[in-house]
Amino acid sequence: MFGLLDISTSALVAQRTRLDAIAANLANAEVRVDPKSPTAFSERVVEFATGDPESGEEFGVHVAAITPRRAFRAVYAPNDPNSDKGGNIWYPDIEPVSQQANAMLASRAYDANLAAIGASKAMFDAALRIIA
Repeated sequence: MFGLLDISTSALVAQRTRLDAIAANLANAEVRVDPKSPTAFSERVVEFATGDPESGEEFGVHVAAITPRRAFRAVYAPNDPNSDKGGNIWYPDIEPVSQQANAMLASRAYDANLAAIGASKAMFDAALRIIA
């Protein structure tokens, strides 16, 4: 009976994680990085998978991985003291427009799951009223 709520809740958690990654991407889009460093920030991509690996349920969704894309863009600035030998400063290759579009999609999916939870609760309430 509560499977519907579990499915929608798992989607809420997954979309919140996606929004967190998008926020981090946007916040770090203009932060200088050293592309040779293994800890250099690059775009985080959230990957979803079906089911719940903890409980073994086949329904719902979970975050399978958050992977860095490891793509960087160079800006030619030979007079900058932080430029490399080629005169470039490096930034994560993050497109703010596509990040905003992804944020809107994640927000809409989050809202849709909230609406599904509300509809499920209304159906449970109606069923209990009929029984009572």
